Amino acid sequence: MISVRGVVRAAVVAAMVLLAVGGAAFGQTHAPWPTDWNNWNDPALWATVGNPGNAADDTGYGAVAYCFNMGTFEVTAGQYTEFLNKVAATDTYGLFTTNMWSGTYGCMIQRSGSSGSYTYSVASEWANRPVNYVSWGDAARFVNWLTKGQPTGAQGLTTTEDGSYYLNGAMDNASLQAVTRKTVAQGGRYYIPTENEWYKAAYHKNDGMTGNYLDYPTGSDSVPSNDLITPDPGNNANYDQGGNTIGSPYWRTEVGAFENSESPYGTFDQGGNVWEWNEAIVSGSFRGLRGGSFGNYYGNLHVSDRNHSNPTYENTGSFGFRVSEVPDPATLSLLALGGLVLLHRRRGALS
Repeated sequence: MISVRGVVRAAVVAAMVLLAVGGAAFGQTHAPWPTDWNNWNDPALWATVGNPGNAADDTGYGAVAYCFNMGTFEVTAGQYTEFLNKVAATDTYGLFTTNMWSGTYGCMIQRSGSSGSYTYSVASEWANRPVNYVSWGDAARFVNWLTKGQPTGAQGLTTTEDGSYYLNGAMDNASLQAVTRKTVAQGGRYYIPTENEWYKAAYHKNDGMTGNYLDYPTGSDSVPSNDLITPDPGNNANYDQGGNTIGSPYWRTEVGAFENSESPYGTFDQGGNVWEWNEAIVSGSFRGLRGGSFGNYYGNLHVSDRNHSNPTYENTGSFGFRVSEVPDPATLSLLALGGLVLLHRRRGALS
């Protein structure tokens, strides 16, 4: 027989889970998602960043001479799980860490089996939240795999070790610091963003070849709130404002959950959720990070804030990444057209 106390306890636990989900059970909306998260040709996954030749701001960041695409969203746990299942049956270069499953802030990617036949899965309610516990080297191998066309096979030159970056087994800090991006002509396509690419997509006002930038990547000069409500009133992000946006067990919101808080170019969550790796070499021995995380305060979302870490470091639930793309001109034109259509649809739906 079930006691009244047991019923009350179950109800309390259920309510806590619903609150932790961040309102999903109460109709929480999000920015338009792709129909297939692993189809990287889907325009919903990209925000086109134009205005080539724009000026930097007074800190010296943000100038980019070319058009490029920035990932609309952070790379998700579901997308990373697809990657692991394609290349990590034998996880030669440590693309999976047990913290993804058992860490306090783990993204709930689970590994099963033994080396040579590993398989990976992610709980559905975590799949569209950003992957975390990833190093700069993990991110570089992911974008190499995208550049190679998402092949299946052991980690090597045809899958993870060549593409936009020539890694060839680089695993230590010095080797990963020496890695540079290949140009499109040299076979590059998908990348860890340069610091200027990341900065422009997050803060530039998208008003031509100007040096005009916002203070926050939520399309505002005002400090964002960290409220996850429906509909999103704009200028919100997942960070710690004397309390977390959603807290345990998820901590990170689903990507695009703040559906009216995009940057002027249409990217989501460049402030908060997880710190995002960029290509910058900082102080000669670290790779750059930008944007703050669910556990940081609003100052880390500000245009002036920079962070960095060793490129091998993956022992934190607050590090993730997003992808940039420098496609050939024909592809860029098609994606730009698709992006305009999506933007028109989104604005129509929200008007």
